[in-house]
Amino acid sequence: MTMRWFGPADPVPLWKLRQVPNLTGIVSALHDVAPGDPWTREGVARLRQTVEAAGLTLSVIESIPVHEDIKLGTSRRDERIETWIASLEAVAAEGVRVVCYNFMPVFDWTRTDLAHVRADGSTALIYRHVDVAGDQGDGAGNGPVALPGWAEAYTPEALAVLRAAYADLSADGLRANLAYFLRAVVPVAARLGVRLAIHPDDPPWPVLGLPRVVSTADDLDFVLRAAPDLHSGLTFCTGSLGARAGHDLPALARRFAPHVHFVHARNVLRHGERDFDEVAHISGQGSIELARTVMTLARACPGVPVRPDHGRMIWGETGRPGYGLYDRALGATYLQGLIDAATLEREPHV
Repeated sequence: MTMRWFGPADPVPLWKLRQVPNLTGIVSALHDVAPGDPWTREGVARLRQTVEAAGLTLSVIESIPVHEDIKLGTSRRDERIETWIASLEAVAAEGVRVVCYNFMPVFDWTRTDLAHVRADGSTALIYRHVDVAGDQGDGAGNGPVALPGWAEAYTPEALAVLRAAYADLSADGLRANLAYFLRAVVPVAARLGVRLAIHPDDPPWPVLGLPRVVSTADDLDFVLRAAPDLHSGLTFCTGSLGARAGHDLPALARRFAPHVHFVHARNVLRHGERDFDEVAHISGQGSIELARTVMTLARACPGVPVRPDHGRMIWGETGRPGYGLYDRALGATYLQGLIDAATLEREPHV
């Protein structure tokens, strides 16, 4: 069991995470390093030592940002890939063996409201596609974009430049650039003994006209075929994959379990094809079979790091949207119960 932590500026300190039952691992990154700049071993060592001083382990790096030049396939992509590899080497030198990353153009995960008030008074992240598709400016309708979990803020002007750069890049072109990246970095990851775990698109469809190519089961198959190796695998995100109607999550879990290196577990309540709310982790609260999916993964790939992904703000808590303590802690204990039940199923009865 792990939890995401955003460094010393995170409103949730490590000592509080340490008190979540059975939580032993931290998922983090060097949030003070700009995308495109190389990570140093010294920087990763400081992060690891801070985590260990709190009695926890730096289990997963999420994420080493993939520069837009790599996604766009510009003349600088080889240089950017070498920088990414240097960061990977710094991570490996400090003993971290799982790196989550994504290949989403411009944005990491996208929501249209970060504090939607639910009937019980809690607030949650939601996505309404009309609020994005109908907007020609910043994607939110009011000033600079600053998406949670992403290291950059874009003014409308800067976003317009990036969107223009992607205007002539098709999904096939982005897919080819992803394959180019994988063929460059997977052999290095294999040499270092680091498991790469690509995160599905969130949400799993084009946003603001930008292509996305890690959205479906076929897309995941493409990733695994592009540079076949045990060290190239997946982050199985139940929220991202579950936001797409028609995805049978337990079936996907069984299908891809040999390639799952990391699990993000969260629940979503779908409204139509491209609208959803993030809700409490308990299965009956949302549209996906979260319990069955988590238990399937626990049986098929035991020992893989899992974290409760996002959470509501409850009991008056304030802080980073999606990353408060209370609801994620509730989610962690719920997930641990599912994992325990799946583990007991494998053991002989006395």
